[in-house]
Amino acid sequence: MPLEVALARVDSAHADDVACRRILAAGSRSFLAASRLLPPRMRQPLAAIYAFCRVADDAIDDGGDPTAALAELEQVLDRVYAATPGDDAVERSLARVVHGHGIARAVLDALLDGFAADARGDRYETLDDVLNYAVRVASTVGVAVTLVMGVRDRDVLARASDLGAAMQLTNIARDVGEDARRGRVYLPGSWFAEVGLDRDAWLRAPSFEPGIATLVERLLDVAARYYRRADVGIGRLPADCRPAIRAASLIYEDIGRVVRGRGCDSVSVRARTSAWRKLVLMLRARFGAAAAEPSALQVAPIPLAGALVDACIGVQG
Repeated sequence: MPLEVALARVDSAHADDVACRRILAAGSRSFLAASRLLPPRMRQPLAAIYAFCRVADDAIDDGGDPTAALAELEQVLDRVYAATPGDDAVERSLARVVHGHGIARAVLDALLDGFAADARGDRYETLDDVLNYAVRVASTVGVAVTLVMGVRDRDVLARASDLGAAMQLTNIARDVGEDARRGRVYLPGSWFAEVGLDRDAWLRAPSFEPGIATLVERLLDVAARYYRRADVGIGRLPADCRPAIRAASLIYEDIGRVVRGRGCDSVSVRARTSAWRKLVLMLRARFGAAAAEPSALQVAPIPLAGALVDACIGVQG
């Protein structure tokens, strides 16, 4: 390859990476902070993954026609996985990441399905339904990021999917009121019935009441189980990545502590973790280690997550 062509490709890749980092910086302070805690080798792939998530979510959620947007995004993935990305910085960056790190297409297809479910306003009847949703919108990202770290162990990837699910359950528990005011509800419909609430009636006039507190606390209890399952996987990540992922886990789980401290009222107010508390947790992540149960490493993952992990095993970067 002529030197001029090689240099042009390097310049183009650099420009693509800068564009993805700008999307990351504009879209998520949490993701941006995480990217700074991770080693330099992780920062560009993380920016590319986030940029695709942001572009895809916006296209499906805000475009007016989720079905058409999903079809267009599937065409984007067709080009990305054929190694023929279009004239778009995010496409080109994503193509380099998925081919460089062996991220199976099933992972990103599931992510798009989750975004489409949000746009349709899907509701979930059972905890298993909610967990499968969490796998699509969050575990997929955890699996992809773990693959970028160079980890291809099935059990460790399964625990990464647990962490993604735990974080998404925390999001749901924190955002009950905010979601309801947008016409969305992610708590299981069967749980509403168990506490004597009509989900549709409550959604028409969302308010905090004891039954909702019971559902929020119950979901946080489920999330806690998945955080504990994830702990052993974090301990088996590359050493330079563990502090950042451990910090993310601690900070997210701490949101649940704040919610519980307010009587599980996530309708009237949105829980936030203070900057000081985040600093304390980051220091704990850097200088301490979780007391993980080794036997949790081989616990069967959420079924949908297991299928996605299996799709990635054997895919070479």
